[in-house]
Amino acid sequence: MAEKIWMVAGEASGDARSAELMRSLLERRPDLRFAGAGGPKMAGMAGRPFDNWIADAGVLGLWDVLKRYGYFKAKFDSMIRAITEYTPDAVVLVDYPGFNLRLAKALRKRLPKLRVIYYVSPQVWAWNRGRIPKMAKWLDLMLCIFPFERDLYEASGLRTEFVGHPIVERLRKDRMEVPREAGLVGLFPGSREREVKRNFPVMAGAAKRILASHPETQFEAAAASGAHVDMMQAAAKAEGVAIRTVAGDAHGLMQRAGVGIVCSGTATLEAAYFGLPYALIYRTAWLTYAIGKRLVKVPHLGIANILAGRTVVREFIQDSATPGALADEMLRLMNHSEARQELADDLRHVIELLGGPGASDRAARAILETLGSEGRSREDAIPANSDNHE
Repeated sequence: MAEKIWMVAGEASGDARSAELMRSLLERRPDLRFAGAGGPKMAGMAGRPFDNWIADAGVLGLWDVLKRYGYFKAKFDSMIRAITEYTPDAVVLVDYPGFNLRLAKALRKRLPKLRVIYYVSPQVWAWNRGRIPKMAKWLDLMLCIFPFERDLYEASGLRTEFVGHPIVERLRKDRMEVPREAGLVGLFPGSREREVKRNFPVMAGAAKRILASHPETQFEAAAASGAHVDMMQAAAKAEGVAIRTVAGDAHGLMQRAGVGIVCSGTATLEAAYFGLPYALIYRTAWLTYAIGKRLVKVPHLGIANILAGRTVVREFIQDSATPGALADEMLRLMNHSEARQELADDLRHVIELLGGPGASDRAARAILETLGSEGRSREDAIPANSDNHE
């Protein structure tokens, strides 16, 4: 009888990572069957009815979750029932820790023999390390994407594998041989509407200040959608600055711009991969920020700085994320080629820590080993990330 895997992802990024993993699993076990909840990419790989819920599940911030508590409670209860009826051989939870960790706990209690696997480990090391021993009781396997995570989880007795970061393989195909434009500033306000609303007016204000001393500077912004283009153009017009705004070319802009301002999140790793000298911006709702400031136990917000163990990229968070401060940092990088080169070199070393291409492939092999379907061999070892900056 074909083995069955229930997959759960709650955001667009998780949908993409899950689909990559499902593809790798099917390459080794074409008879595997998938069910669960996620997005359109997962549904396409499953080839059968799938709960496409990410449009409703992908909320941002504590306040958004509280407003929709009833929806998430109902979805949680219905998913427990559905998993119980489906009787999968394993459940694979992908990122989305607010929901997925609670689901893991409930499944361990209700279905103690069910194998529960977590891919893209939650960053509890940043806000609640005391939760790791509890996770060791709920999970059978943790698949982490940052090298320092393995020791943290294994210390609790949880079987853990560092499979490398999927971003390395995903971005490899987007690398271009294009010269950087020294006078071009790239602006990356985020992919969510709330991020754009909070970040882009500050970026436009910084552009206005830069133009006051360097009127020849050009600005280009990456938008996630046409609707975001309109929103960003309105903000630029309010500041009286000309900012070219394009949807769908963030990776190209990261390779053409001389410097940039990047919203905290996956885009900062993308910028690091492409070697863009940048500053990090993070602005969120005050309630989310106030609670997060109390909970977060790491000295840096940006993952590049966390991986480096020191400040590589300068961070401008909440009150410090002002147009003047961001303009000063852009001008520092624009005016000093040594500073730009030092930052680019540091970012290259950070990316090398993430392992080479093939994260989903290594994750699939670890999952099949847990299912007893496939053993590991030496070729599964994580190679050095030799493709970076070829």
